[in-house]
Amino acid sequence: MERSGVAKTLTGFERLLLVIGFLLVAVYVAARIYSAVSSRWELREFWRTHMAGTTAPPEKGQPDFRLWSEGRVAAYKASLNAGAPQALAVLEIPSIQLEVPVFEGTEELTLNRGVGHIEGTPLPGRGGNAGIAGHRDGFFRGLKDIHEGDTIELVSQTGTNRYVVDEILIVAPEDTWVLRPRPVTSLTLVTCYPFYFVGSAPQRFIVHASVTGATQENREQQSSLTQKGGYQEKK
Repeated sequence: MERSGVAKTLTGFERLLLVIGFLLVAVYVAARIYSAVSSRWELREFWRTHMAGTTAPPEKGQPDFRLWSEGRVAAYKASLNAGAPQALAVLEIPSIQLEVPVFEGTEELTLNRGVGHIEGTPLPGRGGNAGIAGHRDGFFRGLKDIHEGDTIELVSQTGTNRYVVDEILIVAPEDTWVLRPRPVTSLTLVTCYPFYFVGSAPQRFIVHASVTGATQENREQQSSLTQKGGYQEKK
């Protein structure tokens, strides 16, 4: 009798462990699904707004974490619990398979969730030299493989602007002149450097790209902006 009772107890305990195991697997799967859906939300929402009344938004995948640091992956996933801001644009760099929403500002939460428009520079898609910053161990780590001649697309509410990378620089953090107006409408991507430096990186990695098909009128407008002064560092 006692042996039978012990056997029944063990059987019940084993069933309980099996149920707990199934629950843990279900929670893990649900978390992965939530991460995939949430990470695509900003891009899909932007496409929905941008393309309303025309065509259905294309499918957008979740970030490729293979190059990311473990800490940045964790920070990104934690950021999904915060309220999702409205994306200003979507930045696409086909050569490094990057597609990321652009948000306003460069606060830590913003840069964990995507990349950020640098305050004091023109808004993406509005002309001038728009500055966009991202973390070197997250979305912008792929910039280590970018080359002059690569194309960049910036899709915003005003349309799609295509740029060609024409300059790659490594500068000091105080070299804010890289954000000043250029001869044509431009895009400047900024991240810390070296990409795999342990601790606070001492330099900045800069990618300059010029809009394709710039007209003479555009060049004159940019020249006027340059004469007036462009990026103003916030005091």
